[in-house]
Amino acid sequence: METMTTLRALCRGLIGRTAVRRERGSSSIQMVMLMPALFSIMFLGMQGALYYHARTVAIAAAQEGARAAGGQNGTAAGGISAASSFVSDAGGEDVLPGAQMTGGRSATTATVTVTGTSLSVIPGWSPAVSQSASVPVGRITR
Repeated sequence: METMTTLRALCRGLIGRTAVRRERGSSSIQMVMLMPALFSIMFLGMQGALYYHARTVAIAAAQEGARAAGGQNGTAAGGISAASSFVSDAGGEDVLPGAQMTGGRSATTATVTVTGTSLSVIPGWSPAVSQSASVPVGRITR
């Protein structure tokens, strides 16, 4: 009986060593396969965050400019100036490169549009960002 137990232990030891030998280097292959996928997911996440931030700054600047242009004594030029100041205060070229502001004011509405590009972690690609805001023009009625 003791011989059987020893024989079983010996067989388990040989089978275990063979299995380990067959899997030698498998972790290196797994890393080579998984690392590009992991980096792609990280870069896409970062790109999404940069685009979302640029879009948020653009809409906030457009809203600020539209409020300034839609005031009782506001002008389209004042709205564009307010939007430009907002983008500069939010980070300027480090947040919204190539930002351009356009605006207009009619008898009833004031509109400001902010366009630019988002920062990019992907070389050669700059996602465009364009946001617009309109508000009713404030006026005194008697």
